[in-house]
Amino acid sequence: MSEPVSYKSTRMACYRGYIVQGIVNNISPLFFVIFQKEFGISYAMISSLILFNFVTQILVDLLCVRFVDRMGYRAAAVMAHVCSTLGLTLLGLLPRALPSPFMGLAAATIVSAVGGGMIEVIISPIIDSLPSDAKDARMSLLHSFYCWGQVAVVLLTTLAVRLLGEGLWWALPLFWALLPAYNCVAFATVPLRPTVPEEEKSPLKALFSSGAFLTAMVLMLCAGASELSMSQWSSLFAEKALGVPKVLGDLLGPCLFAVFMGLGRTVYGLWGERLDLNKALMATAVLCVGCYLGAALFPLPLLSLLCCSLCGFSISLMWPGVLSRTAAAYPKGGTAMFGVLAVCGDIGCSLGPALTGAVSDLALGLGCPEPLGLKAGMLAAGLFPAVLILCLGLSRRFTKEGPV
Repeated sequence: MSEPVSYKSTRMACYRGYIVQGIVNNISPLFFVIFQKEFGISYAMISSLILFNFVTQILVDLLCVRFVDRMGYRAAAVMAHVCSTLGLTLLGLLPRALPSPFMGLAAATIVSAVGGGMIEVIISPIIDSLPSDAKDARMSLLHSFYCWGQVAVVLLTTLAVRLLGEGLWWALPLFWALLPAYNCVAFATVPLRPTVPEEEKSPLKALFSSGAFLTAMVLMLCAGASELSMSQWSSLFAEKALGVPKVLGDLLGPCLFAVFMGLGRTVYGLWGERLDLNKALMATAVLCVGCYLGAALFPLPLLSLLCCSLCGFSISLMWPGVLSRTAAAYPKGGTAMFGVLAVCGDIGCSLGPALTGAVSDLALGLGCPEPLGLKAGMLAAGLFPAVLILCLGLSRRFTKEGPV
């Protein structure tokens, strides 16, 4: 695969951008227990921080739909990394500086979410705009770096807290802030392709009137729900439903989930040009349904936990694959199109875990024991990859030639 040498620095900046997103999205939960001990943060306050992050990213996605094409890729990418750098810096400094630590945590969460939300919307169209003979594979490789960022921040931060002590936790966000600061400078100088001219862009009204694009929106929602339902619930599921010790459950659950997801995206990114993306999406969606069924129904805890981990591989192609196919079908969709798809994905990221929890609560309310209630929630989450299979089966419109 050949590419202009001048765009290699651009690709590397994009890859680092997704590592940054993996950092800003996953670092705060690693300190939740420390926040409780040091600042007296309640579970309700922690839930509020999670809500602030989600709502902010949704609002940023919506604003990007309207304004990013006018700003241009470079200004938006630089602003995203400025916010990510500032958010991580504030996370380390503000809670200890303000009279209300919670207000400091909330401010840092919101600023970081602005940066993470902008990265999610802007980096994918930058990669898609670069010359390549295998855009599907490039998109998958890009999104693999989010997974490796997640794995790195979990493992290195956990190790650093163990070695340095919980009292120095505040230094770790400052350390991680160095990467977005560096990438901010990089995006100010790397070569970028021009955005789609305003007069040539496909208007959103035309996209929303297309059945193929509406299907892509549903696919993105299901991709986000399928991913986050497992990644957010696997730790609790392993401990409470499977009886696995917490450390082992965390390593073989959410951590190994991220590793498998990164491997799936990396493998497709390196060799995906030899494969048919539609067939790969269908195969991984079927595997995803099997993973949810296995996690909920296998009687042996280790087999269930293996299904939780393997779900990361099964979900790996969904988000980048749907983005790639939609971009190929609507090459003049512009950043607004990626923003709409990001909104749908983020809605799914909230809806999936919420449905899992609601079904678990309902089962517990009906008198089911806790392990059975959690398994019922996990079983319900399998609805999302099942809907994804249905949509892929009904729609054959995502081809490199565009919708037919």
